[in-house]
Amino acid sequence: MKFVVTTGVIAIAMVVATLHLTAINVSAAIPSYWKTEVVLCNETSSRCMGAHIGCPEECPSTRRPNAEGKICHVECDHPICNAGCRTRKPNCDAPGSACYDPRFVGGDGRVFYFHGKSNEVFTLVSDPNFQINGHFIGHRPVARPRDFTWIQSLGILFDSHKFTLEATKAATWDNEVDHLKFTYDGRDLSVEEGSLSAWSSQDKDIAVERVSSKNSVIVTIKNKAEILVSVVPVTKEDDRVHKYQIPEHDCFVHLEVQFRFFHLSPNVEGVLGKTYQPDFENNVAKPGKAMPVMGGEDKYRTSDLLSAECGACIFSEAEEQSSKQGMGTNFPTLDCTRGAAAAGYGIVCRK
Repeated sequence: MKFVVTTGVIAIAMVVATLHLTAINVSAAIPSYWKTEVVLCNETSSRCMGAHIGCPEECPSTRRPNAEGKICHVECDHPICNAGCRTRKPNCDAPGSACYDPRFVGGDGRVFYFHGKSNEVFTLVSDPNFQINGHFIGHRPVARPRDFTWIQSLGILFDSHKFTLEATKAATWDNEVDHLKFTYDGRDLSVEEGSLSAWSSQDKDIAVERVSSKNSVIVTIKNKAEILVSVVPVTKEDDRVHKYQIPEHDCFVHLEVQFRFFHLSPNVEGVLGKTYQPDFENNVAKPGKAMPVMGGEDKYRTSDLLSAECGACIFSEAEEQSSKQGMGTNFPTLDCTRGAAAAGYGIVCRK
């Protein structure tokens, strides 16, 4: 499959064979006075199929942040085909986010809490071809009936692969220390510190990119999900406001995450995943309710960070492999949710 980018009499055709579309180096052939990138929405099912969308001047690049740390973001499936600026770190008030203790924003845009239990694992998303589990850490003050909990690590299963991302423990927080730890298929994975440092698997099915020198990354699972992750502590101000009564020897380093999903099945499950079901009705997060708490601990509890088994889980490694084999020699479905970034398959040039 070839895609052509033309400027004047110059035509560049390249085969899209990698996860990062920035491999298409068109800048050398394009006049320097073209200031912003242009994204071609090239997913057949998107509302903006075939549209060339220019990035705003205030954030002209899909890859290089402006002075405020924002990049160009194109929503090819939005009714209005345009681009905006967004940060590359989790937005805790946006759909698909899981932050704080922990506070979720579902696919329906409604806020809810899921307490779980300290030192246990719960399935956040389970679809036939991938699953994301979260390990919770926590603290229970004296005379309190339940734990305060935070998401400390993620376990991701897809194809026949297993990936983990962990926030390492610390007694006190130090911004100059990286608290991220990764494994891939059972082996420790090193992602060099530094903004824009990146790693991808040999088959290009998963990529990790640092968006700051330490403690913030984007994890992309090709054609499945994009996960924006930041590592943060429970601050003294958090402790004072929420009366956590955090002990002196632990600042409960944890994750703030925001998920973007591609091609979810209608039967998707999980604490967060079920809120993306087409007929999902949120009977918890009702208007005016101060702290809507979602149940389901028994349905979503799993024995291990990389276990596929829970009461409501639908992930099947065998089904995913069968689906992958059935694709034959077809190219992957194009998705330009992030323009030219890891999850997207838009073609990028400059304007």
